[in-house]
Amino acid sequence: VQLQASGGGLVQAGGSLRLSCAASERTYAMGWFRQAPGKERDFVATITWDRDTYYADSLKGGRFTISRDNARNTIYLQMNSLEPEDTAVYYCAVRINRLITSARMRLRSSSEYSYWGQGTLVTVSS
Repeated sequence: VQLQASGGGLVQAGGSLRLSCAASERTYAMGWFRQAPGKERDFVATITWDRDTYYADSLKGGRFTISRDNARNTIYLQMNSLEPEDTAVYYCAVRINRLITSARMRLRSSSEYSYWGQGTLVTVSS
């Protein structure tokens, strides 16, 4: 599976960005992880083919919204009210096979994803 992510850039605090990730074929789950300088890669959000969505607990305030266009095998991450702490490289990740159980928990783990995009840098200035 080939992944093409785009949409990163430099934005001022309080601003918005929209990330996109297109896959070369149909997938079960597509998600976003991010890695800030000197930190581990963290789960951001994921969406299944059926459009079940899961977000990191720290993002449940509604600043980020993940969506999916199945016809285009593409996901989007709308990021609003961006904060300097959101500065990171954002990685798109894909899981091909459906999870029958524990999807809500398992899809938060990077180990559940088989394919990764090249990353797109988001920089939020204060």
